[in-house]
Amino acid sequence: MAPLFTGLRLGFGRSAEVAVAALSGLTATGGVISDYTSGPAVYRAHVFTSSGTFTVTAPGSYGDTVEYLVVAGGGGGGAGWGGGGGAGQVLPGTMTVTAPSPYTITIGAGGAGASSSGPSTPLCVGSSGVDSSITHPNGPYIANKGGGGGGQTDTAPLKNGVPGGSGGGASSDWPSGNTSGTVGTATPGPGGNPGGLNIGVANAGGGGGAGQAGQTGGSGTGGAGGYGVRTAIAGPNYSIGTPGPGPTTGGWIAGGGGGGGPTTGGSGGLGGGGSAGPSTVQGTAGTYSTGGGGGGGGGPGTGGFGGSGIVVVRYQIASLTATAKATGGAISFYGGKTIHTFTSSGTFATAPNWTSASVEYVVIGGGGGGGYSSGGGGGAGGYLTGSTPIGAHPVSTSIQVGAGGGRGFYSSPSDLRGKQGTPSYFGAPLTANAGGYGGAGNYNHPDSGGGPGGSGGGGGYDFPGGNATPPGQGYGGGQGRVTPNRSGGGGGGAGGLGTPSYSTPGVGGPGGVGVQVPTTFRNPISQSGPISGGLGTPGPGSSYFWVAGGGGGGVNTPSDTVGTGGTGGGGTAGPGGDGITNTGGGGGAGNLTSPAPPYEPNVGNNGGSGIVIIAYPS
Repeated sequence: MAPLFTGLRLGFGRSAEVAVAALSGLTATGGVISDYTSGPAVYRAHVFTSSGTFTVTAPGSYGDTVEYLVVAGGGGGGAGWGGGGGAGQVLPGTMTVTAPSPYTITIGAGGAGASSSGPSTPLCVGSSGVDSSITHPNGPYIANKGGGGGGQTDTAPLKNGVPGGSGGGASSDWPSGNTSGTVGTATPGPGGNPGGLNIGVANAGGGGGAGQAGQTGGSGTGGAGGYGVRTAIAGPNYSIGTPGPGPTTGGWIAGGGGGGGPTTGGSGGLGGGGSAGPSTVQGTAGTYSTGGGGGGGGGPGTGGFGGSGIVVVRYQIASLTATAKATGGAISFYGGKTIHTFTSSGTFATAPNWTSASVEYVVIGGGGGGGYSSGGGGGAGGYLTGSTPIGAHPVSTSIQVGAGGGRGFYSSPSDLRGKQGTPSYFGAPLTANAGGYGGAGNYNHPDSGGGPGGSGGGGGYDFPGGNATPPGQGYGGGQGRVTPNRSGGGGGGAGGLGTPSYSTPGVGGPGGVGVQVPTTFRNPISQSGPISGGLGTPGPGSSYFWVAGGGGGGVNTPSDTVGTGGTGGGGTAGPGGDGITNTGGGGGAGNLTSPAPPYEPNVGNNGGSGIVIIAYPS
C-alpha cells in the first residue's frame, strides 16, 4: 500500500492513471472525489474541505479497512509583534467500516487572529483553531486544534504561545526589559511540534508545524513558522495542500505561522502557514484546507487567521484498466466524462493520449467577507460556466482558486468593512471575479457601502450594496437601514440579488441565492450531505450541488432576526457564519450582540474560497 506521506526530498508526482471500469471496491458517498492509481492499485479518496458525512452504502471485494487523514484548524496569529499560530495536528490512521453506515466528518475552522495589542489587553492573543474529527464506534478520531500565537503585552501570560496540536509562538517583549514569554507546547502524540521563542525585544517566535518546531525570532526579525508535512493520500498528483520546494506541485499541509517583527516578519511554514507582518502590517492568514497557522502581526498590526482543516478518506476500488487524458486537481469519472476538480491552485495539463477539442468548466471566485457590527453580508464570488476550445496536446493551463475575503473588525477605520475575496481563473480569459466586501455597520462610516465584485457585498447603515462587476457573473448586494433598528443588507449571490434590510423591519437582509452547477458535474458520490461536505451545498427540496450564495446582513438589536446566508454556501450573520469552503459563498456580517471571545464582539465572517472544475469526454 502506498504511503500517506512522502519525505522532504522525494519526487514530485507523476501522470495520473485512473481506472474507469471494473470497479469492485466498497461504495460510499461524501466529499470531493479523487480517483487515482498507485502501482497497479486504483484508489478512491473522499476529500472533505467542509463538514459533512462519509456514508458507506455497500461492501466491496477489497476489504472493510479504509485509510484516513484528519487535520485540525490552525491557530490565529497574535497581535502586535505577535507570535505565529500553530498548525493543526495531522492525524493519519486506518479504520474498519460497515455498510450501510454514516460517519460524521467535522472540519475545524482556523482560529481568529488577534486584533489589538498593548498593556494587559485580553484580545492580543490569537485564538486557537478548532478540532477536526471522524466519528466512529472505536473513536472518535480527533486531530487537535492548533494553538494561538502570543500577543504583545506587558502581562507575561498573554505573551505566551497557546498549546495545541502544534503550539503557537511566543510574542515579542513589551516594553523593553520584560521577561520573554514561553512557547505553546504541542499536544502529546504525533503530528505536531511546539512554537518558537522570542529572544527579547521586537521579535516573536514562529508557530509550530506538523514537521518542525517554530523558529526563534532574531533581532528585529520574527521567527519562521515550522514546516509541515507532505501527503499523497489524495493522489500522486498532490491535489490538496500547497506547493513545496522544486516543481510547483502541492501536497504540503500544516505549516506554522511566522512570528512578527519590526523589520522583517517571519515567513510562513511550508504547508499553508501564514507570513507575519513587519512594522504595522497585518499577518497573513493560513491557507484554507491545510490547517496552517496564521501569521503574527507587526506591531501594532493584527494577526492572521489560521487555515481551516481537512479530512481525507481513501480505499482501493479496482485495478488499473484505463488512463486519464490530463493531469491536475482531483480526478473522477461520471456520465462518460473525466472531471478534474481544483480545490486549490494548480495546473491542468493534457497527456499524450489527449483527444478532446474542448472542455466544459465551472469557475467560481472567492467570496467577500462580511462587515463589522450590523454590517452588510459579503458578496459571492463570480460564477462562470460553459465550454471552451482547448486545442491539441500539449496544453498546460494555470489554475487559480481564489481565497475568501477576510472579516470586518474594529482595529482601524479601513478594517470595519469586510475584505474582497480573490479571483479564480482557468487561464486568464476565464476569470471569475472576487466577491465584494460587506459594508461597515458603524454609523455613518465612509466604508458602509457594499463593495463591487462578482456579486456585490451588502450595504451597512443605510448605504447601498455593491454592484456585480463585470455583469453576468452574479448579482448586486442589498441596501442597509438606519431606523427603526440598524441592520445590514444581504450580499449578492450568483443566482439572485442580496435582500435590502429595509424590506422587512427588524430583519437583517438575507444573502442572495446561488446557483446549481450543471448536470455534468453532479456526480452523486460527490453529493453534499445535510451539513454540506461535498461539492457545493444542499438546495431546495432534495437538490444538491448549489454554490455561490451571498452572506447575510447583521443586526443591531438582540430581538431582531439575523440575515440568513444564501443557498450555495453563504454564511449567516453572527458567530461562525463563514462562507463555506470551495463554494465562493459570501461571509455573514457581524451582529452588535455577538458574544465575547473566542469571538470578538461584532466582527464579521470570512468569505468562502472558490473552486475550478473541468470536464471532457473519457
